[in-house]
Amino acid sequence: MAREYWSQNVRVLIVDDEPLARRGVCARLRKFSDVEIVGECEDGASAVESILSLEPDLVFLDVQMPEINGFDVLRALQGERLPAIIFLTAYEEHALRAFEVHALDYLLKPLDDERFSMAVNRAREQLNTTRKADLLGSMLRSLEQNGGGYASRLSFASDRASRLSWWTIWTGLQLPETTLNYIP
Repeated sequence: MAREYWSQNVRVLIVDDEPLARRGVCARLRKFSDVEIVGECEDGASAVESILSLEPDLVFLDVQMPEINGFDVLRALQGERLPAIIFLTAYEEHALRAFEVHALDYLLKPLDDERFSMAVNRAREQLNTTRKADLLGSMLRSLEQNGGGYASRLSFASDRASRLSWWTIWTGLQLPETTLNYIP
């Protein structure tokens, strides 16, 4: 199920085997008017299923869960377009590994409200940048396919660095290195 990436809400999935932890994340997310909680999962297997079917923008993912932990969830989704991941855990020792798998953030339980808000705001910024890159790519592909040759008249360089320069001028945004793969 493909969905439009230009929706204004941040679609969130919460994955934690502890009901109290899920409720805490839900309560904190309700403070953000642009956040839509699309689902909750209590285990890794249902998390994989829900990520594939719901296509959330952001997943709050517990590291330690029975049978399939948070890292195994990501491993099961290899090759898929992954949402932004914010890991939740009571243990500091998984932080390095979390960032090795490109997690957006890593929050320790019990959650700190200010730190939680910072993580959500960071996810919003990344999502906004990704949506703009997707929109630009879609516009350029549409011009190439349906523009009667107009796209070929635009003098875009073919290397990523030049496209990034054009993108930065057009949007005024600096893209993180990982976003370069989304620029056509």
